[in-house]
Amino acid sequence: MHPYRSILFVPAHKPSWADKALASGADCVVLDLEDSVPDDLKAEARATVRETLPRLRAERPEVGLFVRPNALATTQAGADLEAVVCPELDGLFVPKVKDATDVLRWETLIDWFEARNGASGLEMIIPVEMVDAITNCVEIAGASPRVGAMIGPTSEHADIARAVGYRQSREGTETLYLRSRILLACRQHGLHPLTGLWEDLSDLEGLRSFADYGLQLGFRGQILIHPSHVPVVHEVFTPSDDEVAYHEDLVATMEKAVAEGQGAVRFRGQHIDLAHAEKARDWLSHARLVRRGG
Repeated sequence: MHPYRSILFVPAHKPSWADKALASGADCVVLDLEDSVPDDLKAEARATVRETLPRLRAERPEVGLFVRPNALATTQAGADLEAVVCPELDGLFVPKVKDATDVLRWETLIDWFEARNGASGLEMIIPVEMVDAITNCVEIAGASPRVGAMIGPTSEHADIARAVGYRQSREGTETLYLRSRILLACRQHGLHPLTGLWEDLSDLEGLRSFADYGLQLGFRGQILIHPSHVPVVHEVFTPSDDEVAYHEDLVATMEKAVAEGQGAVRFRGQHIDLAHAEKARDWLSHARLVRRGG
């Protein structure tokens, strides 16, 4: 999956909000058919999404376009996919997954509607919003090649908070264990690890601290619910020129040392060896991808 820094949600029945999401510069936009659409508007919202996706794709070809359908248990997921799966779609943000079997059920639906609607290569982003999903996160991460990303759960009021029963703090340390499990599952299966929501719309400094803590843990992007959060999150998750220069210099120093028959050297006052260089190469590979697409 592309290393999206920002994944911004908009209600599916409000196409003007999708335009604002594109204007914000978000890396990825999710048109939400689930929680943000009232039941009596869901059929209308499906049709709106099908009209909106080609327009968004034409305007910003580089932006990821996903749809969050309704959960399997609602019996509306099939109707959602029938309406929205199309060549312009990049993937689905699949809700209420509890185990690998749920992933395979989604995969079967996607296979069918891709073939029927002329789409291909759809990926899944999986939010962890149930206790079962936390327990089964490693199996979920490896259940299908369509799974491209998972989300380390944080939220003050949404499903995961109700399921676990925690009280969210400004620092978010109460979800450290939950997020860490998801992060390790992503690393094990090569997925894009995303951290969850910051819900205080006006507290941009709090958002910055929260996003930076996610980066410190090892996450590579964040789920967002307001366009004003996009620039802050991009600043946090985009490697800086100084950081790139540091890692390039480290690799070059180590390569020179190896050519001279040394396996460890002093670099800017620190000991470095072959493991440091390998980590720096991995970091640079991700950084170049992010900066090229940012």
